[in-house]
Amino acid sequence: MWDADTDAFVNTFAGHSNTVTCGDFTPDGELICSGSDDATLRIWDRESAHCSHVVGGHGFHTQGLTCLAITWDSQSIVTGSQDSSVHIVSIKSGQVVGALVGHTNSVECIGISPRYCFFVIRSWNECWRLYDRSVAQYNTYGLPIDLASFTPVVCRYNWVATGSIDQTLIIWDLTHQAIRSVCEHDDGVTCLAWIGSSRYVASGCIDGTVRVWDSLSGELARILSGHRDVVQSLAVSADCNSIVSVSSDKSARVFDISMFK
Repeated sequence: MWDADTDAFVNTFAGHSNTVTCGDFTPDGELICSGSDDATLRIWDRESAHCSHVVGGHGFHTQGLTCLAITWDSQSIVTGSQDSSVHIVSIKSGQVVGALVGHTNSVECIGISPRYCFFVIRSWNECWRLYDRSVAQYNTYGLPIDLASFTPVVCRYNWVATGSIDQTLIIWDLTHQAIRSVCEHDDGVTCLAWIGSSRYVASGCIDGTVRVWDSLSGELARILSGHRDVVQSLAVSADCNSIVSVSSDKSARVFDISMFK
C-alpha cells in the first residue's frame, strides 16, 4: 500500500498463496478485503496489516475468486468465483451468510447498489443479471457488459453504469428499468467510477485515456490523457477533487476533477 499524498510506501499485506485477483477498501476506510486464486477471501486492518479473517474451505468457493464488492455500510462482502457461485460474507464475523446460484460460467463482475437492494452480476459468456433482494429474483438483460458501477448513496439518481470491451458505456435507470443514455468510446471500457453526488461518471479505457461523461446527456465532458497502456482501475478521492488511475504502463496518475463536483 502507498500513500497517495507523499508517494511513500506504507505496508505489505502478505498471506495469500496465489495471485491476488481483486480487492477493495471498506467505505469507512478501516479495512481492506482481498480475493485470490487460492480460493480465499482475506480481511485486513488497514493500519496494522493484520489479517482478521481468512474465509475459505467448505461452504465457500471451490475455485479462485474473480471479483468482490463491499456494501456501503461496510458490513458485507459479495464475492464471485471461477466456480460460477456468488457468496455473501459478514465482515464482522468472517462467516458466509448467503449464496446466489444460477450461473453456469465464471462470475466476472459484481456491483452493489448503495442501499444493498440490487446486485449486478455477470458471468463469462452470459448475459448480465440484476438481482433484486426485495423479491429475491433476477432480471436478465441481453446486452453484454464487463463491469458495473452504481451511483453513490449521496446521489439523487438511482442508476447503474455498465461498461464493455465493445466500446460502450450505458447508463441504466433502475427505477424505470430502462436505458438512460449510451456513451460511445473509441476503444473498450475497462473500469468505471462515479464522481460523488454529481451526474458525472469516469471511464478508463484500453487506449490509455480516462473519459468523463455527463450521464444525463450522454455527452463527453473531458478526456484525461497521459497513460501509454490500458487503464486498469479508477478511484475518486473522498472530496471528489481528484481521480487516480492505474495503468498497465506501470504508472498511477492523479487528475484534477474538481470542476465536475
